[in-house]
Amino acid sequence: MATAQPLQRNLLDCVPGSLNQTSWTMLRMKRFIRWVVLIAVTASIAGAVYYYWQKSQIREGRRPAIVRLTAPQTRPIPQIRHPIGAAETEGRKSGAAQEQLPPLHESDTTLRGALTGLFGANTVEKFFYLKNIAYHMVATIDNLARRQGSQRLMPLKPPPGHFLTIRKGKAVFIDPKNDRRYTPYVRLVESVSAKRLVTVYVHFYPLFQHAYEDLGYPKRYFNDRLIEVIDNLLATPDVRGPIKLIRPNVLYEFANPALQGLSVGQKILIRMGNSNAAKIKAKLRDIRRLLTLDAGQTHLHK
Repeated sequence: MATAQPLQRNLLDCVPGSLNQTSWTMLRMKRFIRWVVLIAVTASIAGAVYYYWQKSQIREGRRPAIVRLTAPQTRPIPQIRHPIGAAETEGRKSGAAQEQLPPLHESDTTLRGALTGLFGANTVEKFFYLKNIAYHMVATIDNLARRQGSQRLMPLKPPPGHFLTIRKGKAVFIDPKNDRRYTPYVRLVESVSAKRLVTVYVHFYPLFQHAYEDLGYPKRYFNDRLIEVIDNLLATPDVRGPIKLIRPNVLYEFANPALQGLSVGQKILIRMGNSNAAKIKAKLRDIRRLLTLDAGQTHLHK
């Protein structure tokens, strides 16, 4: 005869299944309500504590600290120091043509025509490199005020012949006859009025600005750089007497460290000789004056 095994049951096992499920649901609801009440009471107490603490701070003459969120600082828009607006107005008064400009990468033919109009076809062929004209002009102007520059970027062909020197004992100096190598370039500059040069420059300025941005200066205004370079060239010292040279490598350098430390453009003017340099400086002063007619105004380059 089999022995009955004791059954272990809890209280909920003894009630019908539907009643058992209902009891569980009621139990969970009661727990949920207790948690909601507890959270509400805690929040009320915290709010009251903060309210009375703030009032006590004000009574004691202290204001609660305010945390301010600082917006990230944006890069300021660079200012244009030397806008060419007035020079452009003068160009329109003079009846300069205002034809539409070509794209920068297709501008060589148009710029060549402008140079021909200024100097003549034979002179342009003789003196100028006629490929990537805008880029070469902009890069050359930018480099003239730097300590080093690249000859291959020059829009003008180099003077004919070799750099002339003379020897006195063991010392080497610039030959005074070297000035003559630069005379044709000085005559080229003097053959056109500053007003005509500025009118052409202003007309094609969008191309020069585009080229300047492409060369790595997207936030700068090319005309500002041109004025900086002109000022640098005008500050070139007049060197009296023989100019001593040294030759540490292939190329000659000025023996005087102060002269060797000058910019590329300043050293070119010194090699040209004082007479030639004075004529170039006179033209640069006229150009600067025409380009800074409205220098009192300040614009934003957008």
